[in-house]
Amino acid sequence: MKRRIFKFYILSAITLVGIYSCTNLEIEESDSIISDGFQGLADPSSAVEGLYNTIAGQYGDQANRFALNEVTTDAALVPTRGTDWGDNGRWRNLHTHDWTTEAGDIIGPFNQFNANQLVASQILDSRSNPSGQNIGDASFLRAYSMWNILDWFGQIPFRDTSLPSSTLPEVITGQAAVDFILADLDQAIANLPDVTAGNVENNKGSKAAARFLKAKVLLNKHIYIGGSPESSDMNEVVSLVDAIAAQGYGLQAGYFNIFRDSADDETIFALASGVGNRIFNGLHYNSTSLGGGGWNGFSTLAEYYDLFEGDPNNNRLDASGAPLDGQEERRGGVPPGGTTYSNAPQTTDDGGFEAGSNVGNGFLVGQQYALDGSALEDRAGGPLSFGRDFVDGNGNNSLINNSEVTGIRVIKYAPRYGEFRSHQVVFRYADAHLMKAEAQMRSGGDPTALVNELRAIRGVAPFGSVSEQELLNERGRELFAETWRRNDMIRFGQYTRAWEFKSADKVGDVTRQLFPIPAAQLLANPNLTQNPGY
Repeated sequence: MKRRIFKFYILSAITLVGIYSCTNLEIEESDSIISDGFQGLADPSSAVEGLYNTIAGQYGDQANRFALNEVTTDAALVPTRGTDWGDNGRWRNLHTHDWTTEAGDIIGPFNQFNANQLVASQILDSRSNPSGQNIGDASFLRAYSMWNILDWFGQIPFRDTSLPSSTLPEVITGQAAVDFILADLDQAIANLPDVTAGNVENNKGSKAAARFLKAKVLLNKHIYIGGSPESSDMNEVVSLVDAIAAQGYGLQAGYFNIFRDSADDETIFALASGVGNRIFNGLHYNSTSLGGGGWNGFSTLAEYYDLFEGDPNNNRLDASGAPLDGQEERRGGVPPGGTTYSNAPQTTDDGGFEAGSNVGNGFLVGQQYALDGSALEDRAGGPLSFGRDFVDGNGNNSLINNSEVTGIRVIKYAPRYGEFRSHQVVFRYADAHLMKAEAQMRSGGDPTALVNELRAIRGVAPFGSVSEQELLNERGRELFAETWRRNDMIRFGQYTRAWEFKSADKVGDVTRQLFPIPAAQLLANPNLTQNPGY
């Protein structure tokens, strides 16, 4: 990787010498472009903190990374309601797989995560004099950023900070890219601190977090290099998850409590990322007084909602929070009103009720209610009752001309515990547990016992056996809205299948498993090549 770029520099330096016909052929520092560009960071610790904060902001965004990983799947879509959420087809094209090389939600992540890995490389440069902790954090964040780029685009432009900034970044792909990321993660594991369960802080890496990401990379390795999963990789996934469990991480009862800003046994890595987008992007304008109401956009497909146990048309709770429609805990439910204010932690008073407590957890379908128990209305005075279907004014299935109440809405972070708190779970043990089950399955074992262990904690009946399809479904039930859906669907061979509103000519189109390299980047760096199909 380095050798080819170094030759480019030497030739450049020789050319400059020839052009200027210097009488002194000794190349001084002032004569050569070799010394141009980066010279080290004065404060690598501040750079690490800034990089964590940057990634936290990227993670909390409803566009870009979230849109690529969720809206391009069966788990999320954003219909146009009147003039709202039109945006020149931006959201619809992601869901139908009709994106182009000029899509902002493709250009943005390419630029953002490549910028992240450059900052991390600058921290790791010996001229920055990084501490062991700096090396651990920067290696972890560089691996995370490069893995995202590899997963989305299949190729990573890498800039060596020891070379002049005018040098074109080399592009790494396949096995070389995987090896680079895994080496960074090994370096992160060696340098990051041990953080046991219940002690995870926002924006803090740990050995457990690096092990989680290494397991994720190994589980997906065959997608990036071709072929089938290797038993040795699957065995290492199991070992990595076991090492995480040895630090006290495990499955925790009380599903939605995991997504509060408090200690739990499941959270492995969290970012100081605002939850406001996750809350308001799907709620109706009249759903709550918090934040001035919702933005009435994001919804989920009925087919995704139907993965969960319960009545397909209702998802109600009684006043105590008990399910009324046979739904499993993870599907959540719609309460009949607000909860009386009792000064419970993280809650605020709103006229004797906990502010936002009329908004349910999980999947919101059917009539919605105000804090006092009265039925809410939409802006036209009709019932605020979220429906399963996306239809236009003529009753035809459509992603445009929808009313204010089409589509089931999704809430993972309850607004009653702080609608603008900065805490989002990124890695958690339930995911690691299911990765272990999958690794066992892909190396010839039976994942049933591990899947049933999770289902027992979540209060749903055990399976007699677990197929590959059922394992994907279980990941969908457990990890909804946590930005893993695209990655999972590709690994299970489901990303090219049909779902509601996907364009017919994109069904079965394997070229959509990678996003296009932005046109401006191709012009700037001829080492990049456009992905097939674009």
